[in-house]
Amino acid sequence: MRILVTGGTGNVGRLVVEQVARHGADVRVVSRNPGDGMMRGDLADPETLVPALRGVDRMYLFPCPGTAAEVVRLARQAGVRRIVTLSSGAVTTGYDTDFHLPVERAVEASGLEWTHVRPAEFMLNNLWLWGPSIRAERTVREPFPDRTGQPVHERDIAEVAAAALLGEGHHGVAYTLYGPEPISRRDQVRAIGEALGEEVRLEVVSPARAREMYLAQGGFAAASADFLTGFQSYSAGTPDPVPAPAGQPAAPVRMPTAEDVTGRPARTFAEWARDHAEDFG
Repeated sequence: MRILVTGGTGNVGRLVVEQVARHGADVRVVSRNPGDGMMRGDLADPETLVPALRGVDRMYLFPCPGTAAEVVRLARQAGVRRIVTLSSGAVTTGYDTDFHLPVERAVEASGLEWTHVRPAEFMLNNLWLWGPSIRAERTVREPFPDRTGQPVHERDIAEVAAAALLGEGHHGVAYTLYGPEPISRRDQVRAIGEALGEEVRLEVVSPARAREMYLAQGGFAAASADFLTGFQSYSAGTPDPVPAPAGQPAAPVRMPTAEDVTGRPARTFAEWARDHAEDFG
């Protein structure tokens, strides 16, 4: 079994590589800037993937909607039989219609075996969003401290993708993945402080002020500033500048997690914070 991993140096892809290699699969990694043991390939330029696709029968596909149909065509032509896509929980909820969804549709239309892995919010986002201010000041500035979500650990995402690449019974399934517990932004900050062994101060700021700071910070924070602060919907619409206050919480509903696929309890935010304590140091 030979598995091609696209996006294999990314936050999830590198863990997919680790998982499938641990199970004895022959893994081939492509990257636009390949390191040792990798092959050059760029999803934005599908023809560059042709050498890497030779002899491959399964593929982990990082999303690149503009070229997905051509990438899938080349994969099928090369003899690939199974594709596992990294998608998004926003497809499940109907918010994503123009990024991950076209990739899913291209894969499904191919006639190959397919599985979609649809994580909700990544726990890892908080490292890119809060990391600079935690490292510099042990402070998080957050406009919606009591907003609650169920973010997912990147290792859980990778383990589900690896299970779909290696095992049977996953064809034609889209796995939406949440973390195991609802947790507020306030409690996420607290968990990071506990992992560090020192207090991380939470400062509540207005959405407009948070947007200014995220734009100045650059990277993930700047790219997501409008969405994170309520000035833009997921698909780039324009909602009211400040989201309406949350009402009374509804009765808890169990959301799907990695445990449904792997049989292993999904990792908590506290576990994630401990895993990344050095990154916040």
